Amino acid sequence: MLLNPGADQVLFRDTTAAFLAVEATPNAARALRDDPVGHSPAYWRQGAELGWTSLLTHERHGGGAIGDHGLVDLTLIAHEFGRRAAPGPLVPTNVVAALLSHRGDGTGDVVTALMAGESTAAWCFAEPPPHDRIGDIGLTIVEDGDDLVIDGVKRPIEAAGSADWLLVTGRTGDGITNVLVPVSAPGVTIRPLTSTDLTRRFATVEFHGVRVARTSVVGTIGGGGDDAEWGLQLALALVAAETVGAMQTAFDMTVEWAFDRYSFGRPLASYQALKHRFADMKSWLEASHAIADAAALAVAEGRADAPDLTSAAQAYIGEHGAKLGHECVQIHGGIGVTFEHDLHLSLRRIVVNRTAYGSPGQHRQRLADRLEHQRALEDLAS
Repeated sequence: MLLNPGADQVLFRDTTAAFLAVEATPNAARALRDDPVGHSPAYWRQGAELGWTSLLTHERHGGGAIGDHGLVDLTLIAHEFGRRAAPGPLVPTNVVAALLSHRGDGTGDVVTALMAGESTAAWCFAEPPPHDRIGDIGLTIVEDGDDLVIDGVKRPIEAAGSADWLLVTGRTGDGITNVLVPVSAPGVTIRPLTSTDLTRRFATVEFHGVRVARTSVVGTIGGGGDDAEWGLQLALALVAAETVGAMQTAFDMTVEWAFDRYSFGRPLASYQALKHRFADMKSWLEASHAIADAAALAVAEGRADAPDLTSAAQAYIGEHGAKLGHECVQIHGGIGVTFEHDLHLSLRRIVVNRTAYGSPGQHRQRLADRLEHQRALEDLAS
């Protein structure tokens, strides 16, 4: 993805690419279709050894970056995940590890286990209607003596069914609280959902009077809004990189098909009508690469425009990624809609990512709301 990756970053990316070429083949993805977890524990531990889970964690926990920014490094891995439609809770585990490592106290053992691939985590952020807008939190986290009591529903939550820990984002009064909850806590119910993606699993997580100690709070009670926003930006940057990887595979596969497939004695790629369609797809793909990189760098540097760029990335890539995927299916013709062909694996990843952490429409609204707020502040200042 990066225009000028360093030698260490190239080695890091290529090592993961070689590993996934063996372990995350299309046939392996098909074999996982009915697997309740979607990946094997051994596979995830090997990935952790390659560095998939340590790039966003603090140095005191043994983490660190390969280049200048750990998030940018991790987008290289997310891109390869997208290219291969690879299994594994890459986004939720890394987001939770980052928040625990940088914002949590007394969670070092959990971070260490996540980094080693010995356990995984899910971020309980999204909610069902009527709280399905970005950042609209209905789940409550109420103080009760030395405990916190959690009530509400989160959906859809990636990797919740196989996670050992849940980082729950809820509302305490007028503020936001993030709290770490073991999946074994009394009152936690996890119900699996059907996923379009063959290798990723989602679930509804219900909290009925779940009690945890105050020491489980990540950050401060009622003061976790900025932490949740940071987690959202991390997730959006990784999802964008992954979607672009899936788009690249679908496009490359279709270009190769168009040159190899002959119709009326000519390659499909020689027809003018298809050339125009390929030109459109290439422009969408290159723009998606650019905005995904820009968003990741903005978040990594903690810039003020990071919320705008991550929302712009999700809005643009979510919209044009789906268009590109469906164009590729159409150009393949009948074979493009068969389960035996590999194209649908990329399309499934693109479609699921399109609404992960907010749909394109919601992020366009988020951008508009931020612009209106900025203008209102400027009017007051003048």
